[in-house]
Amino acid sequence: MREREEVSARAFEFLVLTAARTSETLNATWDELDADRRIWTISAERMKAAREHRVPLSDRARAIILEMEKVRVGAIPAGAFVFPAGPSGAAYSNTALLMLLRRMGRGDLTAHGFRSTIRDWAAERTNYPREVCEQALAHAIGDKVEAAYRRGDLFEKRRRLMGGWAKWCASRPPAGEVVALANRAT
Repeated sequence: MREREEVSARAFEFLVLTAARTSETLNATWDELDADRRIWTISAERMKAAREHRVPLSDRARAIILEMEKVRVGAIPAGAFVFPAGPSGAAYSNTALLMLLRRMGRGDLTAHGFRSTIRDWAAERTNYPREVCEQALAHAIGDKVEAAYRRGDLFEKRRRLMGGWAKWCASRPPAGEVVALANRAT
């Protein structure tokens, strides 16, 4: 993905590194980002659970933002899209990332599937509590009593989680760990 130069590839990589939904990523605006503090704040209006969500930015996610600043032409307003679809500055459609995967020969994948991937990685490869992992995905708390008592967003714990995720995404699996299985009838 990093070898590709198109803006949609940067958006896809940012989506994976932040565990964000497709629409959250493609509609990200410059006024939501604080690259110095490494925080992306998505307003309640843009979130599925209708609650503001702060996303910690790993080193690589921040680097993508800095790369995208170079793409900005002139004095683009703060509300402009971070990942513009072209010179007009319009947002990509939600199918843009699927089309990118198809161009890469990976039509078997979906952008949203990477949210499941980070959740599986966190459960199987880390010791982070379930609450931290679910908060990273911006999942709502189903239990009303628990929701009433849990008011924090576990931000610093999520910052460490997302840093580990970014490191894992940049690594290559050890030899012999990934095995391709042929589709065959038994």
